[in-house]
Parts: sequence; structure tokens; C-alpha cells
Amino acid sequence: MIIQYLESSKKQFDYYRSLGEKTFDQLSDEQLFWKYNEESNSIATIVKHLWGNMLSRWTDFLTTDGEKEWRQREAEFDNDITTREELRNKWNEGWNCLFNALNSVTEENFNTIIYIRNEGHTITEAINRQLAHYPYHVGQIVFIGKMLKADKWSSLSIPRGKTQEFNAEKFSKPKQ
Repeated sequence: MIIQYLESSKKQFDYYRSLGEKTFDQLSDEQLFWKYNEESNSIATIVKHLWGNMLSRWTDFLTTDGEKEWRQREAEFDNDITTREELRNKWNEGWNCLFNALNSVTEENFNTIIYIRNEGHTITEAINRQLAHYPYHVGQIVFIGKMLKADKWSSLSIPRGKTQEFNAEKFSKPKQ
């Protein structure tokens, strides 16, 4: 059961990672840094926040608090990423940290209590906490991308008006 939960969690994280990446691929460099207003975050800023959170939460997560002393959370909201390459590097570094941490979980250490801001969590609780947090921000990224692309947006799921066609194709195959 533990291994199945971990594999399912990794599959969900990977899905949301791919939604962000498919959004980046549709946008120009300029659009990655666009902000609706001064109180809003650009996609680049959201990526920077995810990066900071992932590094803090998942670095040595079995032995150190998930809110690292070196984390500069307030600075994560400074809109100072300047290139697509820097954005992608931070994105990949954060996700790699997460997946490396999840890959270190075994049946033997699964019952370890870990801490986030000095509050004890089971590994399941910590993973579920981030499975709520990261998709929330990926949804923001997708929403901004969809607004910017308008009618040029390529749907990341079933395109509007295509549900019947999609379902017919899915149900025409044997159960998996």
C-alpha cells in the first residue's frame, strides 16, 4: 500500500509538472513575465515561489524542518527572474528536489514524523499538503497562460465541444 501511494503521488505531481511545462511552451518569453497588475504575480514569480517552497520542503525532509533557515520566502515574490532559461532551471531544480525526496521514501522510513514550521506531519500528510499547494499554483500558471493566449490557446485537457468525441474514443478501447 505504501509503494502504491508513493507511485500514485509521483504520478500526480508529474501530471501537474507537465501542465506547467505545456503552458510555458505556448507562451513567448515576454508573456512568462507579464503581470496583470502590481499586486499580481507573473508566471516567473509563481515558478520562483514553487522553487523556493520545493527546495525548503524536500531538502533533507526526513531529518530537518521543511521551513529551512536559508529560505527567503518573501524574496520568492520579487519579480527578478529575467530569462526563460532561468525560469526553467528553477522549475526543474524544484521538481527534481521533490522527486529525489519521494524516491528516498521506503517502507522502512515511511512512518517517520517530519516537521514543517515545527508542526509534525506524517509523510502522507506532508505529501498531501504539497499535492494541494503545487496544483493550486500550477492552476494559476495555466490560467494566466490561457488569458494571454486567448483564442490561440491549445487546451491541456479535453477541448471545449470535444467531450463526446473524446469519450467515444476512450470507450472504444478495452479497459486498462
